[in-house]
Amino acid sequence: MFSGIVEEAARVVALRKEGDNLHITMTCSFVEELKIDQSVSHNGVCLTVVSLPGDGTYTVTAVKETLERSNLGLLEVGSKVNVERSMRIDGRLDGHIVQGHVDQTAVCTDVREADGSWYYTFAFRVSREMARRGYMVVDKGSVTVNGVSLTVCEPTETPAGDDMLDCTLMNAIIPYTHDHTNFCDIRKGTVVNLEFDILGKYLARISAL
Repeated sequence: MFSGIVEEAARVVALRKEGDNLHITMTCSFVEELKIDQSVSHNGVCLTVVSLPGDGTYTVTAVKETLERSNLGLLEVGSKVNVERSMRIDGRLDGHIVQGHVDQTAVCTDVREADGSWYYTFAFRVSREMARRGYMVVDKGSVTVNGVSLTVCEPTETPAGDDMLDCTLMNAIIPYTHDHTNFCDIRKGTVVNLEFDILGKYLARISAL
């Protein structure tokens, strides 16, 4: 379990395909504190540390399902990845409850600067059935974007035919978050990972009983 408070943006140093799996090797400031089998969030995806060669890097493995549901398959050597170690039970929950189970991707459609902060707009498509099950956002609610816990602004929903909805959400990003995560590299057309609020999913499930 995570909080969506990203510790830093790690750097991809190597990628290796093995069948349908992708081995991702990265470097960050807390490599020496990691252990094999430890869970770390990568752009919001919970992955297990599988290798610590002792050269300042570590490796995690993403399986086919993860690559199809997230943006990890788009990584290149040099890419920045938002990383967060699992939440301590004795710590404050500064963000919101994040599982590290990415639901789907979204595409950045607009980036607007406003007196030192930035407004990012993301578009995604979801079925009405999934929306009824809580795979959706609400104004002033929480959403995880590339592993970052954020507040939703001005969400929209437009019928798209075939029982689908075209949706958008906006996030206001402060300078610290912009500079210390990979939001500094997000442009129009960038694909990001979304995890919808688990509390909303449970409430939607309970109301359907």
